[in-house]
Amino acid sequence: MPETTEAPVMEPRPVSAPIGVLVEGAGRTFHGRDGAVEALRGMELRARPGELVAVVGASGCGKSTLLELICGLQPPDSGSVRSDPAVLMPQRDLLLPWASALDNAALALRARGLGRDEARAQAQPLFTRFGLAGFERARPAALSGGMRQRVAFVRTLLAGKPVLALDEPFAALDALTRQELHGWLIATLAAEPRTVVLVTHDVEEAVLLADRVVVMSPRPGRAVLTLEIPLPHPRKRTDAAVVELRERALQALGLAA
Repeated sequence: MPETTEAPVMEPRPVSAPIGVLVEGAGRTFHGRDGAVEALRGMELRARPGELVAVVGASGCGKSTLLELICGLQPPDSGSVRSDPAVLMPQRDLLLPWASALDNAALALRARGLGRDEARAQAQPLFTRFGLAGFERARPAALSGGMRQRVAFVRTLLAGKPVLALDEPFAALDALTRQELHGWLIATLAAEPRTVVLVTHDVEEAVLLADRVVVMSPRPGRAVLTLEIPLPHPRKRTDAAVVELRERALQALGLAA
């Protein structure tokens, strides 16, 4: 009888579970001609997979630096920063003025090696889903501020990362457009789940959108308060619970009436 050979038994390879974002005791100092600037000291933050965590604090407290650490764009000097693969959406939309809205959104796919036609084909369905249908060929100058932000967000989603680091994405918009995009963001994340760390100066915006709000101290930035927001969406700014949580965050910032 012919001999039979059995394949060796292989131990199953461990599959790493998503971690979201975990910042533990992170510090970051910048050194320049005028001396050292300590941006972060002992920063703590946790965003579980699928959560939206908002970070609020005064200008210059290290919020943008925190996002860059999460995205791996720079290392911490102390402590640790662990995150699933993350992509940064900066404050400005940074759309290329000579490219169409569709090509701007598809740029994330081109950067991953896709050809122009294939990238356009994959980006196209998101234009319909996100209220941009009919504007695929428009240049950025022909788009409203809210539409430009949607294009930038589509580009961010198409990067394919499980963590989105959003740096004041609504700061430059008027109040009506900002309110509209708040609802749009929540609906988008329900359809395209991601872990989100959102930086904002607007405490009310943070309470309206987030599962958790982290309040930072002035520079060197650290977390001075973490607020759980156990409220369903949609939320209204006049809801008693929203008002109470907003006041607690403002008090931690030293801005309560």
